[in-house]
Amino acid sequence: MRNSSQPLAQRALLVAVENPRAPIDAPTSLAELAGLCDSAGLEPVDQMWQRLPHPDPTHYVGKGKLEEVKERAALVTADAVVTDDELPPRAQKTLEDELGRQVIDRTTLILDIFAQRARSHEGRVQVELAQYEFLLPRLVGRGAMLSRLGGGIGTRGPGETRLEVDRRRVRNRISALKREINEIREHRRRSREQRRREALPVAGLVGYTNVGKSTLLTALTGSQAPAANAPFVTLDPLTRVMRLGSGQHVLVSDTVGFISKLPTTVVAAFRATLEELLEANVLIHVVDISDARAAERSAVVHDILREIGLHDVPMITAINKVDAASEVGAGLEAPPHPDTVLVSARTGLGLETLRGRIEEKVSEGMPWVAVRIPYDRSELVELFHRRGRATRMAYCPDGTEIEGWLPTRFLERLRPYLLARAPVAAR
Repeated sequence: MRNSSQPLAQRALLVAVENPRAPIDAPTSLAELAGLCDSAGLEPVDQMWQRLPHPDPTHYVGKGKLEEVKERAALVTADAVVTDDELPPRAQKTLEDELGRQVIDRTTLILDIFAQRARSHEGRVQVELAQYEFLLPRLVGRGAMLSRLGGGIGTRGPGETRLEVDRRRVRNRISALKREINEIREHRRRSREQRRREALPVAGLVGYTNVGKSTLLTALTGSQAPAANAPFVTLDPLTRVMRLGSGQHVLVSDTVGFISKLPTTVVAAFRATLEELLEANVLIHVVDISDARAAERSAVVHDILREIGLHDVPMITAINKVDAASEVGAGLEAPPHPDTVLVSARTGLGLETLRGRIEEKVSEGMPWVAVRIPYDRSELVELFHRRGRATRMAYCPDGTEIEGWLPTRFLERLRPYLLARAPVAAR
């Protein structure tokens, strides 16, 4: 089920419902939907929308607008109609009967892109679980969809007996995938525990999809990460080591990008991946300043972080692509908030400032110490630089004096060399 066995239709008419209270208006959301279509292999040929308090549960749009959609689809010879929201299980079949065309909702589109992008075993398992969780309530009367989504499940339109067999097979597969994901979560938990023992700070990159997180990861760490001008290039977590100016090492982790109307099945299936961010000392929220809807998309990211329990983690906002904003004449001033930094991952502008803010954030909560380490214990000097943040260093006749912040777990190794003037205190 991880990959479609039948290609999606080529020409697509996009249809949206605009809720007056929604943070993103219909034209903006449809432009994003068109980008998703491009990534999934569809060609958007036209678009329509209707302002309603909420989508119609049966036809998505009102009956009058539905007739307009039917006429427009015929006029532009659309092979499929793509809706900008997830459709209730029975609504998709009803719409296909009314329109005489394949109907694809936003969630199906996102899951299809995820299936294309997943490279690792972990990513594929999480995508497959999301697909099956989405599929299960939609089995009734969906023989054609099952054929398209694959796995050999119900390919000729299930009767009642066949339907029960399909449901049982899907539930069994979901259970197996959940067990596998629990093993992945346990493996990741052990990895996080190992990092805690080594006292390696973690900075997690978060943000809307396609804001330049992967490019920023490469710029900060010097290690190559896949990047492209397309949504959901990164599904599998990427973690690289960044060396700060003080010599301290920090892990920088990039995870899946967020998007408006992110399917709940995706959030649930990727919880094992997103849990990596729970251990972060600081989150770096990457914002694309060249995007006219940056504020609204930033609000979407904050909503998702709140949903998955990450809203209390310390955060730095990295306003990225300032080079692109300058090219179009946008006047950019220094941000008034110290935790907001202007950067360009492409040119390197502002990266040292960002590294400095990361260094300050990961030091918060560490004890401040002053030590004089004998010259024959040079490995402890190296330890201080790799795991802590040294603010002063001097060479004395009987050893190296260092002052700065150091994780608590290393204090015992340095206790014999603590200086009396250095009361150990949390920052």
